[in-house]
Amino acid sequence: MSPPPSKDPATVGGGQPGSTISRRQPGDRPADGAVEDLNASIFVAGHRGLVGSAICRRLAAEGFTNVLTVPRRDLDLRDQSAVARWFDANRPDHVYLVAGTVGGIMANSTRQAEFLYDNMMIHATVIEAARRFEVRKLLYLGSACVYPRLSPQPIPEAALLTGPLEPTNEGYSLAKIAGIRLCQFYRKQYGCNFITAMPTNLYGPNDNFDLRQSHVLPALMRKFHEAKIRGETGVEIWGTGKARREFLHVDDLADACLFLMDHFEGEGHINVGTGVDHSIGDLAAAIRDVVHPEADMIFDTTKPDGMPRRVLDVTMINRLGWRARIDLADGIASTYDWYREAIDATSAPGAATDPRLQVRLDGELSDVG
Repeated sequence: MSPPPSKDPATVGGGQPGSTISRRQPGDRPADGAVEDLNASIFVAGHRGLVGSAICRRLAAEGFTNVLTVPRRDLDLRDQSAVARWFDANRPDHVYLVAGTVGGIMANSTRQAEFLYDNMMIHATVIEAARRFEVRKLLYLGSACVYPRLSPQPIPEAALLTGPLEPTNEGYSLAKIAGIRLCQFYRKQYGCNFITAMPTNLYGPNDNFDLRQSHVLPALMRKFHEAKIRGETGVEIWGTGKARREFLHVDDLADACLFLMDHFEGEGHINVGTGVDHSIGDLAAAIRDVVHPEADMIFDTTKPDGMPRRVLDVTMINRLGWRARIDLADGIASTYDWYREAIDATSAPGAATDPRLQVRLDGELSDVG
């Protein structure tokens, strides 16, 4: 379940120079800037993160032969000059901008300045370089947290900037809103084909399981797993368990990203989700049933719930022809399988040199770069 191997910052695969491999079917009507050539150069910014690694897997499965990636040690996406040099040298045709500094409720609430600065710099440098070096199409991935705390539910795209944000992740939210607007302004001022999508809460292979920084689903999975290993029955869960969230498997999101690159060309942003929400209590019970059925759930009501409810209105993307396919129960089970395999791999000889496992399981944010 790991991302396909890459030569950073060179390409993956090796289509014949000058050849054109079409992925279109007769009668298909692609959007402007759609990726019609399997040899097209595609830059995935943030390829080692949860989303980026899923997009790389999907691109490889689709047969794309020229996927560009570069690790953070070789390119700091917050450095405009360095990013411009990389774009000049590599000249990608298409860009998936899915890099960012991310985290759960604790990381978001305690590192707001860092989240705001990092994410604003990342999308500003990449978007400007994409304009300067004439990228055919760019997809910028935002977050459902851009919507007001008390948005109508399900949340339509029109709810953006209609009320105060959730205070616990305001820094991250403001950065993502700026990214949305930047893409829109670049379309208007420069004619750039930049589109934006807002995914709901994500989970899946290559997630961050650090309890200090992870989102709710991987955090709960790790808590139940460690309780099982230690022979404990009580598992603490933040909040009342009444807050409601929507969860999308990252492989479904990767599918949606490729779909939108081919079929969406709107100026406004578009929601990506399942359209179905679950209480945190029900989510915890579902994870418990897979990981540690004997455990008791202990809710710490002194901890925050965050936004009371968040589920996206996915009418627009459904009308375009895309729907999520991975059931939450199946997704939890497959993610737990991946998590156990990843833990086993960390104890094998040489595991400490694998940055994906080291970062995801030992707690260093790695989506930047």
